[in-house]
This record gives sequence, structure tokens and C-alpha cells, in this order.
Amino acid sequence: MVCLGNICRSPLAEGILKTKINDRNLTAWAVESAGTGSWHVGKLPDSRSIDKAREYNIDITDQRARQFQVADFDVFDKILVMDASNYQDVIKLSRSEADKSKVEMIMNFASPGKNQQVPDPYWDNNGFEQVYQMLDVACDRLLDQFF
Repeated sequence: MVCLGNICRSPLAEGILKTKINDRNLTAWAVESAGTGSWHVGKLPDSRSIDKAREYNIDITDQRARQFQVADFDVFDKILVMDASNYQDVIKLSRSEADKSKVEMIMNFASPGKNQQVPDPYWDNNGFEQVYQMLDVACDRLLDQFF
């Protein structure tokens, strides 16, 4: 899960997907989040993301922001990005077509082929619910494609 600073959208996405994986007893799955920027490395998710996750009985306080690295292409089968800017930033780091093929807009699981973006709620206190709902649907559809 990749967004800009790894404090709002991608921590929510990580928490949502981990919870759904646990609920389905899919122990072989590993999920992490990262940001394309380094501004918040080592910090907790935004308090508004923590609060929104908590509303849905998800605890994301074990997460710490980190920056996406080229090595992530070697570790993860899918790299799900939140918006077009994140997509371009991750693609720039790819080393091959195989790397590029791992990168997808997360909302394409909910609305295939539309490249819908998850809006960054950082500047809008009211945007966290919309982001949560979007990611919740996308994570359900992602898992539905595999199971």
C-alpha cells in the first residue's frame, strides 16, 4: 500500500487489509505500507487515521511510516498505490517490466479500469470517512479476486 507520506491513506489501507486477511484466516499474506516521500519516516500514522481505524475496531498504532524502496519490488507481489502521482513515483523506481506489472491503482479492484484515485484527506478533516469507505470496498474486492 503506497501513498505520499505513509501517514493517512496507506496506513488505513494496510490496517483494513490486514484485518480482512485475519478475518479470512489467510496467514500466508503479508501487507505493509509505505510513502513515496520521506517526510514522516518513523512516525505514527496521522491521528485522524488512527481515530478512523479505531472507529472500525482496527488498531494501526503498531505502524510507522517508511519510504518506498526499490527492494520492495523484490518482496511484494502487488504494489497498490492511492493516486496517479504515487503511481508515477513508484513506476520511476521500477527496474523492469516485471516490476512495473506489480504496480496498480488500488481502486481498480473496486472500479476496474477507471484509475479512480483515493483522495488525500490530509488537508480535509472530513475526508477520512470517505477514504476509509473507498479502501474498505477495494480491499474486499481485492480479496474476492483471489478467494
